[in-house]
Amino acid sequence: MADWVLHVDMDQFIAAVEVLRRPELAGLPVIVGGRGDPTERAVVSTASYEARAFGIGSGMPLKIAARKAPDDAVFLPVDHEAYAQASAEVMETLRAMPGVVLEVIGWDECFLGVSCDDPETVARDAQAAVLAATGLHCSVGIGDNKIRAKIATEFGKPRGLFRLTEENWFEVMGEKSTRDLWGIGAKVQKRLADHGIRSVRDLADSDEQELVAEFGPKMGVWYRGLGSGLGPAVVDATPWVARSHSRETTYQQNLTTPAEVEAAIRVLAAQASDDCAAEGRPVIRVHLKVRYAPFETKTFGRKLPAPTSDPDDVIAAALALGSTLDAEREVRLLGVRAEMAMPAEPDAVERTPVRGRI
Repeated sequence: MADWVLHVDMDQFIAAVEVLRRPELAGLPVIVGGRGDPTERAVVSTASYEARAFGIGSGMPLKIAARKAPDDAVFLPVDHEAYAQASAEVMETLRAMPGVVLEVIGWDECFLGVSCDDPETVARDAQAAVLAATGLHCSVGIGDNKIRAKIATEFGKPRGLFRLTEENWFEVMGEKSTRDLWGIGAKVQKRLADHGIRSVRDLADSDEQELVAEFGPKMGVWYRGLGSGLGPAVVDATPWVARSHSRETTYQQNLTTPAEVEAAIRVLAAQASDDCAAEGRPVIRVHLKVRYAPFETKTFGRKLPAPTSDPDDVIAAALALGSTLDAEREVRLLGVRAEMAMPAEPDAVERTPVRGRI
């Protein structure tokens, strides 16, 4: 029997949850974001496939989405509680499958570790189980490691499955852009292109030392390995432990004075500190995110002198970061992230969250 990694990704998850409880929205362009008002400042959390056909995608300002959307588009507010509940039902359904090890990596995706000779059957069983339990559809990527399984899912969407392994890696991915690799964003893509590395095959054939010189000894080796689809193959069922809590607000009117910015930072820092206190874990580092008008974003951070559970310390650190902002520029968004000390328990595993980072 062979060991396989399956990547399960819910199809248009947030939009699908909304359509499930409002069946009359099926087939319509559905855009979820903010308070559901496209005249307000907020971004798209998700868009249904019908909306994506008009070029609307996650992270796009709602006002731009409204300009692209057809007349029958429906804008809805974000309902975190509903999505969290649906996510829990999905994960519990998959966790109950026999012979499966589940690792949650986001509220709409996870890895399954299975030992079998027919992973396609397990993938179809997973799809059927989730649909029967929740009414939601998912796609499944099948791989011999997490990287290949994750990338394979995109070839299976929507509602399908796809197998990507060492055997067919270059046939499928060789001529693709490096941007199509999980873990390579636009900035890294550009830096690779500066070295003449544009395709996945180029990356696999690149000089490792050249990449080490560009990205450092850890990431240089990692990026070159991505070109061949190399990556971890062990699915870890250890419960996920949050590393930080963040609070973020997009303001309907720009903050125009230092006093307004300071007051807003105080509120966000207190909220983030309270979230950490609820877990009983001290804060060790504070980050501040600012988006100046019209749309330039910067993030700053500082380590605290000592771990603290005192909200005044967290607020003071956030305000100190805020004092470095450009007082002449208007602010449209602020966010505070409080990074916590990890628990001492040996079964607590830190994983980088897929969503919610500042």
